[in-house]
Amino acid sequence: MRLFTCQSCQQIVFFENTVCEGCHHTLGYLPGLFTLTALDRLDNGLWRPLARQVRKAELAFCANHAHGVCNWLTAAPQTHQASFCVACQFNRIIPNLEKAENLERWRKLEVAKHRLFYTLLRLKLPMKTRREDPQNGLAFDFLDDPPDGADNVMTGHSNGVITIALKEADDDQRERMRVEMGEYYRTLLGHFRHESGHYYWNLLVRDGGRLDSCRAVFGDDREDYQEALLRHYHRPPPEGWREQHVSLYATSHPWEDFAETWAHYLHIVSTLETAWAYGVTISPGVAGGQASWPDKRGNPYTDASFEDIIQSWLPLTYAVNSLNRSMGLPDFYPFVLTDGVVRKLSYIHTLIREVQALRS
Repeated sequence: MRLFTCQSCQQIVFFENTVCEGCHHTLGYLPGLFTLTALDRLDNGLWRPLARQVRKAELAFCANHAHGVCNWLTAAPQTHQASFCVACQFNRIIPNLEKAENLERWRKLEVAKHRLFYTLLRLKLPMKTRREDPQNGLAFDFLDDPPDGADNVMTGHSNGVITIALKEADDDQRERMRVEMGEYYRTLLGHFRHESGHYYWNLLVRDGGRLDSCRAVFGDDREDYQEALLRHYHRPPPEGWREQHVSLYATSHPWEDFAETWAHYLHIVSTLETAWAYGVTISPGVAGGQASWPDKRGNPYTDASFEDIIQSWLPLTYAVNSLNRSMGLPDFYPFVLTDGVVRKLSYIHTLIREVQALRS
């Protein structure tokens, strides 16, 4: 995530902010420029951004801004009906807002979803709506469990539709599920990144002519998926699984291995951009020698090499994990990137760079 400043008073502002605490200007996000901008209200109800690149534009907020769940800007609508931003246009089912608690749950979901879209757009990845691709286009369903308790909603992906169980927005429920399922890490943003991996496996691997190269790295996806999941949940962890898999769940099936690795690549590039935006680089000293890692800078989304990304990421996780332990907190990044896992991350990196080159 980039570091943003208010164009009116130069105060630091953050991605989800809607008002500058310094000068009280309304703030909105410009997805095409990847910037947060201060805004002046116009007499016609539209907004004029203070961002230098678009100072003459007249813009509107996403329709979901009325619910307090989106601060992204769109072009002025051609009719009186508000339009949705590039992120919210992919929503298919939103929570039932007649239930008072669902608005706050939806806000949490949208914070995670908008951060996902920030990353996907920064990576210049293609995406199609269900209108553009009725069979496999991307869509989000945010669903609550039925009141009778039957057929509880499960987070997952099916042919472009990403379902997020609304209960995942409840911290206590999510923590309970994290413990019950033996996971090191379970967050809303992690769910969005993982499920997007399934969508992009379909789009970039299956439909992109890369099945053979992907199978050579992640295994044969033609293995029966349901049988593989049943085995996963009814067997002890495979011996030595950490040598080739970033998480235990990644061992269940090649599709899940790809999605878990995809999610971790998004974790890495997003966190590195944040660290570098704040001038944070780590070069740990080694007793009797020089620092192990040079000070690397660059754009991890489009420019940095995979070697630079990994050589910057590893010492950053060591440092932040150590800081967390000093405070008695769980590790910031409780995963081990073995050579086998790094090889899979490298495949994801190369895949994304190939797509970027085709779209440039």
